[in-house]
Amino acid sequence: MERDAVDFPVSVVLPAAGSGERTGLSTPKQFCTFLNRPLISFTIETFERIPWIERIVVVVAKDSYDPMLHIIQQFHHAKVKVVEGGTTRHRSIFSGLQAFSESSNGPVLPRPKVVIIHDAVRPFVDEEFLLKITLAAKEHGASGAIRPLVSTVIATTSEGFLDHSLERTKYRASEMPQGFLYEVIYQAYQRCSEFDFEFGTECLHLALQYSGINAKLIEGPPTLWKVTYKRDLAAAESIIKESLSLSACLISGAMAETVELSSRLQRNLESHHMTTGVNLFETEEMLKVFVETKHALLYPVVIVWVHVCMSDSAIDEELNAVMELSMKVKQENILLYGVQIIFSKVPELWERSVTRLTEITESLIRDRNPVLIGQMLRV
Repeated sequence: MERDAVDFPVSVVLPAAGSGERTGLSTPKQFCTFLNRPLISFTIETFERIPWIERIVVVVAKDSYDPMLHIIQQFHHAKVKVVEGGTTRHRSIFSGLQAFSESSNGPVLPRPKVVIIHDAVRPFVDEEFLLKITLAAKEHGASGAIRPLVSTVIATTSEGFLDHSLERTKYRASEMPQGFLYEVIYQAYQRCSEFDFEFGTECLHLALQYSGINAKLIEGPPTLWKVTYKRDLAAAESIIKESLSLSACLISGAMAETVELSSRLQRNLESHHMTTGVNLFETEEMLKVFVETKHALLYPVVIVWVHVCMSDSAIDEELNAVMELSMKVKQENILLYGVQIIFSKVPELWERSVTRLTEITESLIRDRNPVLIGQMLRV
């Protein structure tokens, strides 16, 4: 399925006015930070990097309006308009849709052909699936993601006894994103009752009830899950660290063993970049590229500098310069760590050192501990 098939305007509405009560935290989950960046910024970036998506309307509570504007400015989100939401989810979505028809927050945005409604706390949706949702919405008027039910749904009596259960294979869980022809969903919200606004939960049902559109349902990937509870925050952080950052291992030293060490680490650290024989100048030039392209502004860059030497007293000027450099680039969201490994001609000792080096490198890349920046770790 090619992105060229989207030859019509597409925009996104992200309701983000919720208080996040189920997490038990004072900060709404969409504003919880991972790697010094709020969750909602990752979700926005998911849509903003897709070229055929023109605009993103973020709907927030009144007291979050100014903080949201600060996030937009801090992380250079160029496609975003922020509007104030309502007291319920459906009121907030309607506020987002009104930004394309009747806006009290500045100029009215150009009306899209298709609008995607998504949750601000579902950052892990890919372009391919969004493309399926968008094209299905254009063809059928509405579309939505579904997933298999994990647990059986049961009904209880007023006394707390089992009444009946649903056959799980016949039902699906409704998920986000959902796509609509703009006129279809906007008309549906214009016709909504007060009961719908207060207690309704399903946008697809509104499109069916008030616009007569039966949505096309599309099986979605497992990554569509929503950050709902406190435990989900830790899972989201782990995924973000794994998939949205760049890590590299630089190996220096004049010995032939650096090549062999690079090969070993490449096997042990499969998902990370490996470079051998680097010097200070090359490192500075590489870091300069990250700064100029603003890559690290969005996604942290983690670099582990490994220096192979013959003795634990061999700390040269270049190594000290690298450690000084690490303190400078830290401000640019670039985390540069230093590890010194002592070469041993005894195979057993060298094997043990390489194993330990692998463990340390994995830990530095995973944990991103800022306290260790500017320090020289020794193996």
